[in-house]
Amino acid sequence: MKINRRRFIVSSASLLSCGPALIAARRRRRKPNILFIISDDLRDTVASYGNTAVKTPNIDRLANRGVLFERAYAQYPVCNPSRTSFMTGLRCEQTGVVDNRTLFRTKLPDIVTIPQLLRRNGWYTAAYGKIFHLGGRKPEERKRWMDLPKSWDQAATFSATPEGNVVEGRNLTGGKLKWCRWGATAGTDDDQPDGQNALHAIADIEEQTAAGRPWFIGAGFHRPHDPFIAPAKYFEMYPPSALKLYRDPEDITPAAPMAISGGWLKIFQAFTDNERIEFLRAYYACVSFMDAQVGRLLDTLDRLNLWDNTIVIFAGDNGYHHNERDWWNKNTLFERSCRVPLIVAAPGAKAGRVSRSLVELVDLYPTVVEYCQLRAPHDLAGQSLRPLLEDPSRKGKDAAFTFVARGKDEYGQAVRTDRWRCIQWTDGSTELYDHTKDKQETNNLARDPQHAATVRRLRGLLKTIGPPPSLK
Repeated sequence: MKINRRRFIVSSASLLSCGPALIAARRRRRKPNILFIISDDLRDTVASYGNTAVKTPNIDRLANRGVLFERAYAQYPVCNPSRTSFMTGLRCEQTGVVDNRTLFRTKLPDIVTIPQLLRRNGWYTAAYGKIFHLGGRKPEERKRWMDLPKSWDQAATFSATPEGNVVEGRNLTGGKLKWCRWGATAGTDDDQPDGQNALHAIADIEEQTAAGRPWFIGAGFHRPHDPFIAPAKYFEMYPPSALKLYRDPEDITPAAPMAISGGWLKIFQAFTDNERIEFLRAYYACVSFMDAQVGRLLDTLDRLNLWDNTIVIFAGDNGYHHNERDWWNKNTLFERSCRVPLIVAAPGAKAGRVSRSLVELVDLYPTVVEYCQLRAPHDLAGQSLRPLLEDPSRKGKDAAFTFVARGKDEYGQAVRTDRWRCIQWTDGSTELYDHTKDKQETNNLARDPQHAATVRRLRGLLKTIGPPPSLK
């Protein structure tokens, strides 16, 4: 067959013009990898969130690659309920998991988790460290808490090596609270559990990438959760004299009776300023240690050229108080306990942008479902973040919600809107804070007649979430 030169040129041009479209289509059909990084008890102590006292160059590097969500909220300000919520895509009022003692499968035996859905659809799934809350001491109990084998092909936790022993440290409460201690250690990062989490996650990323398998790998870092233990070099980054304490104003409105739970408050109120600085320094050191492990994971994505087909999700599971209302922990419905860092980098996302839209951790499940082009296995409570990742200036949802239990059928629910935080307690107490004037939530306006209509409207929003199942 004789080929006409003009016809050949036209045909070749047509093929060339189709090339980029074909390449783009193939990329869309490729199953994306997902690196799912969770930091335990991390509040906004991240430089890219404006806290420049803390050194987090690697999390900041991720923020430059993705979208930083400035107003992201956990659905429960404690580990197990929060993680159960975002891993199942359900609110705590739906899961019934409202403490750290309840294995989520006892409440939700047939629920399909994020990694379980991906595993069913051809992804390799693995977890290193704390993705689900870790209860149980015996190996078989620990497997159930990690949700092996339903959610994961592989899951593992690690202990510190003998070389990573504590060389300096103390309990800040004289032993009254066993968890409230810090320790600077000898050895390297890999002598600590979080260093080993990073090491094994990296090895698995390399192995699965070489095998050509799409993967969902969770790196669950324990720090900055207590006890505040990290290699000594990270403590050296924070001279005590350089640290500043937050102090509430003298005219702060008293907290609602159920706002702060348990008997720890008096212990914290007895802290000296030196002890407060010690606590803050240890927390910051643990944040920088965790940040270094994040950097190792990002370096791996760089080295293997994986960014064009990898979604990276970085989040804290709940917030934390640093002397706000004299509290040095979580488990409240104030902003400091509910707000979490959340950064997502994904193909097509706007790099280095900030979204001020209200988002929730329960939005992570539908986000993964959309990017992976899957069908949700059950009704999900959240909304996909993909529209906000592709256009961070878009308006998101109107409200974010957080729940906390306070005992037998006693609880509080909070709603956060663009301007307001409203908290309703089962003892009838109500709190209302205006974030345009009171970002630290020191002035409760709930009893001000001028704001009665606002309280009614926000209570109405809380009713849309509904009550939880019995807490008995």
